Amino acid sequence: MALLIVTGGIAWEAIRRLMHPEPAAGLTIMIVAAVGIVINGFTAWMFMRGRNNDLNIRAAFLHKASDALVALGVVIAGGLIMGTGWLWLDPVISLGISAAIVAGTWSLLIESVRLSLDAVPPGIERAKVEAYLGSLPGVVEVHDLHIWGLSTTDNALTAHLVCADDAPRDHLPPEVFAEIRRRFGIGHATIQLETAALAEFCALRPDHVV
Repeated sequence: MALLIVTGGIAWEAIRRLMHPEPAAGLTIMIVAAVGIVINGFTAWMFMRGRNNDLNIRAAFLHKASDALVALGVVIAGGLIMGTGWLWLDPVISLGISAAIVAGTWSLLIESVRLSLDAVPPGIERAKVEAYLGSLPGVVEVHDLHIWGLSTTDNALTAHLVCADDAPRDHLPPEVFAEIRRRFGIGHATIQLETAALAEFCALRPDHVV
């Protein structure tokens, strides 16, 4: 959200300068921006390894990469302004940079909102998890299934499994939890076993109950 707010400020200033061009010190702009490219580019490179796994690291990577991109655009604008005197290049390049940052940040914002709302994490298909649990020996029904992210890297699951009358109901094999972790990346699973008679009185059984 901070990136989007800052980008909005850049776009607003760019539009203002399109309507009312202002002189720019091209050489000073290029020198300062070049230093920004080096610093922000190096910092973004440090975050590259973990950007695909951790939402926080991805946010830091995008923040620094977008800063480097902004600085690159400023260097280009400064050089072109020095060579041509076209003051409108500065706001035009600023608008292009703003569009690039919004495109790269939007997916991060969506994932952040999903995490804050305890939505099913990206990459996990609820239907497949339900199908797997329903295929376990002796299980005849799955209800009250919830999957959410505990953090940017850990996921959790809770579910009620209705077992057939002749199926053992005292425990689940340990390999079930290992398989849930392996297949779906869910490391914290809590499963409640119920008989058919007990399920009749389970207030969480109806589909419309959250």
